Amino acid sequence: MIQINEVSKVYDNHKKAIDNLTLSIDKGKFGLVGPNGAGKTTLMRMLATLIKPTSGQITIFDRRIDEKDEIRQMLGYLPQHVGFHENLTVEQELDFFATMKHIVAKKDRQRQLDVVLEYVNLNEVRKERIKTLSGGMKRRLGIAITMLNNPRLLIIDEPTAGLDPEERIRFRNLLIRLGEDQIVLLSTHIIEDISKVCNLLAIIDKGQLAFHGTTIELLSQAKEATWAIPSNEVSSLLSNDFVASRIVEDEVKSIVLSDSKPTPNAQLITPHMEDAYLWVLHKGGKACGEEGKKNL
Repeated sequence: MIQINEVSKVYDNHKKAIDNLTLSIDKGKFGLVGPNGAGKTTLMRMLATLIKPTSGQITIFDRRIDEKDEIRQMLGYLPQHVGFHENLTVEQELDFFATMKHIVAKKDRQRQLDVVLEYVNLNEVRKERIKTLSGGMKRRLGIAITMLNNPRLLIIDEPTAGLDPEERIRFRNLLIRLGEDQIVLLSTHIIEDISKVCNLLAIIDKGQLAFHGTTIELLSQAKEATWAIPSNEVSSLLSNDFVASRIVEDEVKSIVLSDSKPTPNAQLITPHMEDAYLWVLHKGGKACGEEGKKNL
């Protein structure tokens, strides 16, 4: 388990990236979602032991976060931007990182290379130079690197950033196969990625916890707050109403997030994940589902 207790992170420019955050994460796939600049990457970097919290305490599998060497032996970290050795082949790059992870015996390294390449479906390009790979292949190579030495914790930042729709689906399918006996922590601002891969999630906004629970519990947040209104009533909305547009019953309608009926002809509709996510951010309150309460 990961236990984050009253953690804050303040940078030298006095910017508070994480503000008194408390959160528990158990095994399985867990999503960390929020807008750009919300503090997600800062939290991920603290969990990866790359930066220290200013205050509070983090424990990972009963190890304090300052026990870097022990924790790093148990985790794999895939940042959004990975610096590969572009002139090496896929196999050479994996062998390099396997050595860095102290897999000393050549036979052990080869066995692990074979396993992870098969897992991420890169066997056919193992002899290709990295500079020839597509963006999606490079993300899968990154996952292969994090899987070396069978880590108990995988931390993946912006897993589908920059991928085309086909590669995004392929990468999500890969992530779904992970996490049966591990903690897989995904951080993104794309709520759709979390809804397709994770059951439990937390929403971070301005460094604070805005929601913690299941995807179903998140949807329930906006159950009585998602309205479709006729286009001719948009001009009558209050300035603080959140308005989006999408196709509802084969017709483009304006979608309004509001805790009361926003216009005379507004009709409640079933919220999408994006609606619930935006509603939690829009109302600015802290919400917690039953699963979230168990882990706090």
